Amino acid sequence: MTDDWSDPSGELVRPYTATRGRAHASRLLALEAMVCTTAHGRRRHPELLLDERSIVEMCLRPQSVIEIAAELRLPVGVVRVLVTDAESAGLVEISQLDTTDATQEVGLLGRVLTGLRRL
Repeated sequence: MTDDWSDPSGELVRPYTATRGRAHASRLLALEAMVCTTAHGRRRHPELLLDERSIVEMCLRPQSVIEIAAELRLPVGVVRVLVTDAESAGLVEISQLDTTDATQEVGLLGRVLTGLRRL
């Protein structure tokens, strides 16, 4: 597997290009955080950049952060940055449980790992 992703024009695009060099989202997003397009996002859809447009289209029906990453074939860290940017622009709303206790996140990851091992 490589670190390169292709855009529809066939050119390679590195993830840090999509996030303008930022490696961290403006806030912590859980993998299961749900993202839903706002009315403002629906109105602005035609004028959005490719990554923003893809997220807005996908989230017409609520999607989790991990589902967005899988569909867009981007690393979760990149998707977290893009989704929080879209939220700041009013294009999407994010719903998640308040996980101020990091043990909840570790517990979820442990359950996911156990499930994957059973496959």
